[in-house]
Amino acid sequence: MRPTLRPDAVLVQAVIAGALSFAHLHDLAEAAGQTGWKAWAYPVSVDLLLVAAWHRLRSLRAAGTSARSAWTWFTVALAASLGANIATAGLLDLGHVPAWLRILVAGWPALAFLGGTLLVHSPGHPAVAQPAEPSRDTEEPAAMEAAIERDDAVEPDPEIAVVPVLPSPEPEPVPELAPVPEPAPVAVPPALVAHARKVADDYRARTGYPIDVDTLRARLGVPPLMANAIAAQLA
Repeated sequence: MRPTLRPDAVLVQAVIAGALSFAHLHDLAEAAGQTGWKAWAYPVSVDLLLVAAWHRLRSLRAAGTSARSAWTWFTVALAASLGANIATAGLLDLGHVPAWLRILVAGWPALAFLGGTLLVHSPGHPAVAQPAEPSRDTEEPAAMEAAIERDDAVEPDPEIAVVPVLPSPEPEPVPELAPVPEPAPVAVPPALVAHARKVADDYRARTGYPIDVDTLRARLGVPPLMANAIAAQLA
């Protein structure tokens, strides 16, 4: 069964737009003094530069590299095509083309040649050379020679001398500490004991708590041993 041919609206639109742009470029070049075959070569040059820049742009983007140069020449070709369309829309008198436009049209071939050359002959990414795999015929003898060299290079382990185990030294005896002699009892005069009892009773009446040794010693003005002896008699 033969496939049915269906017209593509996008393709038809592209053909119409290309034909109109082609005619506008031809009319502008002819008005700028480029007659004959030269006027027909200008639209071909602009369209080819546009297609080459777009192809280079897609290649660089697929490779993940910067496409700044391709964008630049694509913009230049698009500006030339768009400028011709606008100039021939009645905004420019094609019977009296200004001098600057004649200069641009005359200089376009050199600019297009430079852009096409840079786009086509730009250095690409060199392919990374993969290391060649060694053949089995050369790999096995080399591995055997390396193993033999390693065996020759290994020296026999030296004999380990047996060190006799020395007896552990006996711990030195710890000298016994002499007992601390108990302090001799302190003689307390009965009058001092009676005075201390009055001080203790007065302290309990004012505070509600029994007097402690430090306070008793401070009130009586006696040394610590005597204060402890008095406190023992008051308890």
